[in-house]
Amino acid sequence: MLFRARKSTLPKTAAVLAALALALTGCSGSSPAASDGPVTLRFSWWGSDVRHKMTQQLIEAFEAENPTIDIQGEYGDWSGYWDKLATQVASQDAPDFIQMDAQYLGEYADRGALLELKDVDLSKFDQAAADAGKTADGQFAVTAGMNALVVLANPSLLSASGVSLPDDSSWTWEDYRKSAADITGKSKEGVYGSGAITGDASFNLWLRQHGKSFFTNDGGLGFDEADATGYFEMQAGLRDAKAVPPASVMTEDASASLDQQGLATNRVAMGWVWSNQLGALTKASGQALEIRRPPSVEGDAAKAEQFYKASQFWSASSRTKHPAEVQKFIDFLANSVKAGEIALADRGIPGNSEVRAAVAPKLTPTDALTAKFIDDIADEVGEAPAVPPAGSSPVSEVLTRYATEVHFSRISPQEAAKKSIEEIKGSLT
Repeated sequence: MLFRARKSTLPKTAAVLAALALALTGCSGSSPAASDGPVTLRFSWWGSDVRHKMTQQLIEAFEAENPTIDIQGEYGDWSGYWDKLATQVASQDAPDFIQMDAQYLGEYADRGALLELKDVDLSKFDQAAADAGKTADGQFAVTAGMNALVVLANPSLLSASGVSLPDDSSWTWEDYRKSAADITGKSKEGVYGSGAITGDASFNLWLRQHGKSFFTNDGGLGFDEADATGYFEMQAGLRDAKAVPPASVMTEDASASLDQQGLATNRVAMGWVWSNQLGALTKASGQALEIRRPPSVEGDAAKAEQFYKASQFWSASSRTKHPAEVQKFIDFLANSVKAGEIALADRGIPGNSEVRAAVAPKLTPTDALTAKFIDDIADEVGEAPAVPPAGSSPVSEVLTRYATEVHFSRISPQEAAKKSIEEIKGSLT
């Protein structure tokens, strides 16, 4: 659920910054041309055992087409990945290929640690998906897979409440609040209309619909205290209407695993999640969960400023000795149908529209629904959000914490806005 800020698994940002500051000077985007002889490259990523095996298949498929290139995998889990990477970068021992996350893309790009990917073909990517890996200084990452922010609805709980949801192409935030409150009032005790709507994703969407942005392209904040106050007032409105669970219940949900949270255990009728979570939540809930668009301010999906989020990115070290081969592999991952048929939706829906169409028949039913949704909203998606700047990794936890304080009625929306902005500004470097 979006409420969860992954606080327990976030790496030590201070350690990352300190390590990066040691060595990222003198990195150059200019590098030797393609090698004539054999080349050995290193590739680091995080993920499950299933992802490790699948990624190894991707490597083997590429090596079969490029027998002079040998790729060695270095993988682990999320919890230790970023501290290890920071240490490698600081000691000038970074892997050639780096699986990158949005919250650290700006961190590494701004400090010169990443190679500009000038030779990767993004012509078949939706523009917003391509731009997701682009900073003001260049294309330093390529989307490995796409997500979108969605509302998943539980048809069983909706039916039991007797509440029909408005059309998701025209519902407003007020429609959402009223519907969720109505569901809570007409359901058995312990069932709520909506799960929590907190964290950086919902905040970003809220700002975009109000003509603002979370960050600007130069790394500053794209909103002010009044904007944040409006968002926290929305949180208070959900609380007062009983559209969401009590703060104590939301707090318990935040520390639970995905399959133990409200949407998965049939305790909330609507949940705000990333689209790639449909499969896991459908399986956990035992319900055919329905994908719906988030609400908008104007009640018009075309003006909802929806955005694509990269589930992960492909990046490369600026210190690689083989930039041509590195970009050739990233191009294979991004644009090869063969790679798409191996990866399917493990890292999200393919960004390349032709690959997406080619693999659609091979997707699971839930992944196929997600892919269809990604295509359906293509004309409604706004510009890609600015890449988060260095030091911004704590922002989701900060926003969630202050939203929780509002739900507990411990502070006012105005106080939450002021304090969250102070804390976010303090984290930026």
